[in-house]
Amino acid sequence: MKKRKVPHTFVIVFFIIVIAAVMTWIIPPGKYVETQANGESQMTFYYQDQLPQELAADFQAEPQTWQVFSALFKGFVKQSNIIVFILIIGGAFWIMNKSRAIDTGIYAFLRFTKRLEKNSFFRKIGVNNIIIVLVMILFSLFGSVFGMSEETIAFTLIVIPLAISMGYDSIVGVCMVYVAAHIGFSGAMLNPFTIGIAQGIADIPLFTGIGYRAVCWVILTIVGIVFVLIYANRVKKNPKSSIMYEDDAYWRNLGGQNAEEITYYTPKKAWFVYGFIAIVLIVFAILYPTSTLKIGNSSTTLCLLPIGAAVFAILGFFALRKSVHYFILTMLFGTVYYLIVGVLGYDWYIMEIASLFLFMGIASGLSIDKSASDIAKLFVEGMGDILSAAVIVGLAGGIVIILQDGGIIDTILYGLSKSMHNAGQIVSVEIMYGIQTLINVVIPSGSAKAAITMPIMAPFSDLIGISRQSTVMAFQFGDGFTNMITPTSGVLIATLGVARIPWEKWVKFIWKFILVLIVIGALLLIPTVTMELAGF
Repeated sequence: MKKRKVPHTFVIVFFIIVIAAVMTWIIPPGKYVETQANGESQMTFYYQDQLPQELAADFQAEPQTWQVFSALFKGFVKQSNIIVFILIIGGAFWIMNKSRAIDTGIYAFLRFTKRLEKNSFFRKIGVNNIIIVLVMILFSLFGSVFGMSEETIAFTLIVIPLAISMGYDSIVGVCMVYVAAHIGFSGAMLNPFTIGIAQGIADIPLFTGIGYRAVCWVILTIVGIVFVLIYANRVKKNPKSSIMYEDDAYWRNLGGQNAEEITYYTPKKAWFVYGFIAIVLIVFAILYPTSTLKIGNSSTTLCLLPIGAAVFAILGFFALRKSVHYFILTMLFGTVYYLIVGVLGYDWYIMEIASLFLFMGIASGLSIDKSASDIAKLFVEGMGDILSAAVIVGLAGGIVIILQDGGIIDTILYGLSKSMHNAGQIVSVEIMYGIQTLINVVIPSGSAKAAITMPIMAPFSDLIGISRQSTVMAFQFGDGFTNMITPTSGVLIATLGVARIPWEKWVKFIWKFILVLIVIGALLLIPTVTMELAGF
C-alpha cells in the first residue's frame, strides 16, 4: 500500500485560507464600535452587510473573484516587517557561518562540558540536562518580563547547532528558545504587551497580582522543562526516533569540517574592524553614559553602554590574538548584549534588531578578509537559503487578512461572549479562557486581542461577580498557549522556517503538550475566583 504523503506546508496554509474564505460565506459580518453611555465608554456590537471573500471585495467596487489570491499578496504586505527581518537575519548568519566561528564556539563549549562530566555530581545529573534547564529558564524569564517573541527567531539560529552538537534534534533547539520564551509569555509577570495593555484597558493598577502570576510562571516553566527533558533524552538515546532525523541532515552537515580541520588565523583587516567597532562603542558610551532599563512599572539606571564598550575592547583584543573565530564570537555575544539593552532600555523592535545583526554580519565578513563583493554574494546566498521561511510567513498572514476583510472576527467574538450569560463564576471564567484561546487562533497578536476583547470582558466580569484581574488572567493564558501551534502566528511560522521544521511535523510533536498547558491554565484560573489572592 502506498504511503500517503503529508502535503507541503504551503499547501496546508493555502487550504486554511480557503476554509477561512468559506467561513465568510456562512458567518455574518459584524463590528464592535465604541459608544458612550452614562458618561462611560462601552463596546457595542453591530451586524454589517455580508462580505463573503472570494466573490466580494472588501472595498466599494464590483464583485471580484480573486479575494483568496489577493489575500496572499496582502499577507505579505501585512507581515513585511517579519519577512524582511528573516531575510536580513538569514543573510547575516550565512556570512558568520562561513567563518566557522559558531562551530569553533560549539566545539570549545563541548570540550568544556566533557571536562565537567568528569565530576561525579555533574555526570549524575547530566551536563546537557543542566544546559537545557538553564537556557529554558533564561528565555522563559525573557518572555515573562519583557515579552520576548520576535527576538527568538535570531536566537533559534544560534541554539539549534548547539542542540545538534549535543546529540539532540532541531526540535529541542526550538524548544530551548522559542517554546521557553512563549511559556514565559503565557505565564507573564510583567509583559507590557499583554499584561500591561490588558490591565490598562480593564482599568486596574498595572502589574498588580504579580504574586500569583509568578506562581503560575514557575509551574508552567517547570512543566515545559520536564516535557523538553523527557523528549531530549529520548532523542539522545535513539536519534533516529526523532521525526526530524532526516531533515536535520542540513544542520548536521552545516559545518562540513571537523574541529581539527579548522584553520585558526587572524587577518590584519580584523584588527581594523576591531578598532572601528571599539571607537563607535566608546563614542556611544560617552553620549549615553547611563541607560534606564524599564521592566514593568519599575526601572533601573545603569552604565550599560560604557560597560559593554569596556568588555568588548578587552575581550576583543585577546580574542584576536587567539583567532578571528573567537573575535567573531565576541561580536556575537556583544550583539546579544546590545540587543537586550536596546529592547529594555531604548524600545528597540525588529527593525533595530535586524540592523544590529546586519552590522554583525558585515563585520564578520570583513574580519575574515572578504571583499565587499564577496560579502554581498554571501548575503544573497543566505537570503536565498532562508527564503522559504520568509514566504511561509507571508502566506500565513493571508489567513488573518481573509477573516478581517470578511468582517467575521468580531462576530465570532460576539457569539462566544453571549455563551457566558447565566453561568457560574468558575464556568464563566473558563468560558472567557476558552474564548480567548479560540480568538487567539485568528488574532495571534496579544496587544490587538487585548484591545478587542478586554473592553467587552472587563465590564461583563463586573456583572457576574468575577474580578477583572481574573479576566486578565483568562486573557493571558488564552493568548499564550496556542501561539505555539497556530499557523496564523507569524513568529511561530518564521521560527519553524529558519529551523527548517515543517509545520505539520511541529504540530505532530507539540499538540499533546499544548493540550496539557491548556488544562493546566484552566486549573490555575480556578483559585482566582475561589480564593483570596493579593491583587485579585
